[in-house]
Amino acid sequence: LCDPYYNLISTEVYNFVITNHGIAMIFFFLMPVLIGGFGNYLLPLLLGLADLNLPRLNALSAWLLLPSIVCLSLSMFYGAGVGWTFYPPLSGFGYSGIGTDFLMFALHLAGVSSLLGSINFICTIMGCMDHWFTMRMSVLVWAYLFTSILLILSLPVLAAGITMLLFDRN
Repeated sequence: LCDPYYNLISTEVYNFVITNHGIAMIFFFLMPVLIGGFGNYLLPLLLGLADLNLPRLNALSAWLLLPSIVCLSLSMFYGAGVGWTFYPPLSGFGYSGIGTDFLMFALHLAGVSSLLGSINFICTIMGCMDHWFTMRMSVLVWAYLFTSILLILSLPVLAAGITMLLFDRN
């Protein structure tokens, strides 16, 4: 597997697996599991709550991951070897097919899911804050608060870039 020659898998599958593992790691493991999953478990424990403040928003965030993973799987089936950076020569109209569109839709859905989870975390943490409790909050709660703020600031920019690339392609 260390060379792209036709040993176990084809060169196209090798290119897809090597270049797109970054997208799968960041948008389909790190953000949903390490931020969303552990945040859903740890924040109520650390804040002394029974659940997060917005449970329906939390459920919508979780349910949006399923079609996102389906779109990611379809992009693998149709072959979207654009890499994790989506550089326009590789992701432009002439070089990639419908698999790239499915990958863009998957990133849009995963971004909306992470955005909704971040809004839920911020509402939950801010709802528990008062002057005395703020001084006793765990560092992990502060980390989730600032991570959620950064996700709210950065995910719309990513979505705008992917949308412009999608409009450029179609």
